[in-house]
Amino acid sequence: METTFDTRYTQDRELSWLKFDQRVLEEATDPSVPLLERLKFAAIFTSNLDEFFMVRVGSLTDLDMVEGGHVDSKSGLTPRRQLQAIFQAVPPLVEQRDRVFARLEEELAAQGLVRLSPEQLEGQAREEAEHWFRTQVRPILSPVVVDPFHPFPHLANKRLTVVLALERDGRETFGLLPIPPGLPPFWTWEGAPGRYVLTGELVMAHAQEVFQHFAIRERGLAAVTRSADITPDDEAYDVDEDFRSRMAKLLRERARLSPVRLEVQGELGEGPVAFLRDKLGLPPEQVFFPQAPISLDFVFQLPALLPPQRAAQLSYPPFVPRFPADLDPGRSILPQVLRRDILLFYPYETMEPFLRLVGEAALDPEVVSIKITIYRLATRSRLCQALCRAAERGKDVTVLMELRARFDEENNIRWAQEMERAGCTILYGTQGLKVHSKLCLITRKTRQGVQYITQAGTGNYNEKTAGQYTDLSLMTARRSIGEDAAAFFQNMAVENFAGEYRQLLVSPFRLRERVMELMDGEIAKGREGFIFLKLNGITDRQLIDKLAQASQAGVEVVMNVRGISCLQPGVEGLTDHVTVFSLVGRYLEHSRIYQFGRGEQARLYLSSADFMTRNTQRRVEVACPVLDPRCREKLRYIIDLLCRDDQKARVLGPDGCYRPRPRQQQGVCCQEVFQLHPAPPQTGEGEKKRRVLPFLRRLGLK
Repeated sequence: METTFDTRYTQDRELSWLKFDQRVLEEATDPSVPLLERLKFAAIFTSNLDEFFMVRVGSLTDLDMVEGGHVDSKSGLTPRRQLQAIFQAVPPLVEQRDRVFARLEEELAAQGLVRLSPEQLEGQAREEAEHWFRTQVRPILSPVVVDPFHPFPHLANKRLTVVLALERDGRETFGLLPIPPGLPPFWTWEGAPGRYVLTGELVMAHAQEVFQHFAIRERGLAAVTRSADITPDDEAYDVDEDFRSRMAKLLRERARLSPVRLEVQGELGEGPVAFLRDKLGLPPEQVFFPQAPISLDFVFQLPALLPPQRAAQLSYPPFVPRFPADLDPGRSILPQVLRRDILLFYPYETMEPFLRLVGEAALDPEVVSIKITIYRLATRSRLCQALCRAAERGKDVTVLMELRARFDEENNIRWAQEMERAGCTILYGTQGLKVHSKLCLITRKTRQGVQYITQAGTGNYNEKTAGQYTDLSLMTARRSIGEDAAAFFQNMAVENFAGEYRQLLVSPFRLRERVMELMDGEIAKGREGFIFLKLNGITDRQLIDKLAQASQAGVEVVMNVRGISCLQPGVEGLTDHVTVFSLVGRYLEHSRIYQFGRGEQARLYLSSADFMTRNTQRRVEVACPVLDPRCREKLRYIIDLLCRDDQKARVLGPDGCYRPRPRQQQGVCCQEVFQLHPAPPQTGEGEKKRRVLPFLRRLGLK
């Protein structure tokens, strides 16, 4: 089936995502990154790849089963051809990861952190390992011999399983020994600090004790990856189930979804592997043979095996987020926000001012309501505790809770129940749209009338990730924004997703259209036009085409895209005025910023929305303008430093490859600078002009 899409300046989203994960892996090879942190980047690469198979490969596999000839609008490929491209691209990445992990283990061994195989244990250590297996492990194992009387069992998603080729009385069969999830990932023993043995390898080494009546001919470790791309609206439900019950049901079903990958290690030959493939229904290209451990989640526990001082030397120095310089920590936050807008920059600045704002609102007698959208929460959430206190004190607390935050559903369900018990009104959104916006509205009734305090952000209300992700949080008492926020929550309550707003850009009906209008404004300026976008990904075909149109009109387009970029920059005559760069560093780049125009007249927005079709068409998202002069200056400062980073930045070329940005004599790592200066230095006026304004002018941003 032919496609009518112009793919000259676009690329496949799946292959673009794999290139992002490769950039994560590159951090594991950077000698400027502390050794234990490099090991963590290798583990993050691995867990990212696991999720890629669960979500993206799973959904493509489903699409491939649907009749109708679906063709991807960015690559012109059918799902089957996309899958073929993925299965060609992944093995070299896995091999690269294996080499990186092997080098890291060599360096860690020199620092006293050594992974041993069970065969390397001697003397007292071997005896202790055998005792641990017999007393702590073997009693909870559930061995399976696959024969006509014992069918092939369900292998849970990513559950490590010992696979054995067995023989008894001349009859060949297979044995399976799933590793119980309650066991620790590795075993250590006294007298050998820094030494450890992986639990899966230890169980495999002692498998003969479990299958005593069989001869073991071959043995290895395996794990199956299953699709986890559940769309609640595609499921069949009983009509009397409420939405929360449906999500709980989906969680129970997730572990049993279709296999999309098999990973195998050890001495298993073609026979056992073919047996597993047959039982799982997987073709050869979906079987992988990694040399590094199948799961690297255990590496996050390894620092505890080292003396604290040594572990600290091999890790990032501790960093404590600052309290914003333009807020007085000794005074109440609420009256300070009533006087002027505040822009918080996580994780360089603490989330504390916002948490205190909500906490103060819970006790303020003039506050009549608090309304908020929630997508992901910390396990222990001070925010939810404050909302519960507000409801218990008789305030109208409305929480628009999204239960479909992938892999966080259980935590969201638990907090939704807790807040309901406290008296909060919980709305669960709609079946057709995810609510991904980050918006909070505090309403006060005073003698002077109604006051609004609005918070709009780029990241979740999660105290933990606020210390790990770069995000922006605007707190403002501007009435025009507050009125829009009030209208937003009213519209959400009655499922009016096409509401009109003066300041906010809201998807799914107006955000994309308004953004394209703003782009048209820059296109009308020709070579004087300027667009800057900071995003996690861009896949929306209409926005990609509009940016290409802007480039062809001579508009300078600069894009900081952390992950997927289906827009191919630098294509002659099509996107040669577009620059795309990515940053992977200590902190996950998560904030979204839109800028249209230059200098004081620029339109600046922070947003919850990436330029991905799911955000613009299938989610409720909010972009909020930044209007306060000092907040705008701070945002331009952030943009400028991002654009000047030549330590971590990788620039996307027209060939689809990312390359390091050429380094200047005095290199800039923006994340390190932000740790020292999360905002422009507020010095004297003369000093400010000397140090700050030229700093912002380099990209024409001031």
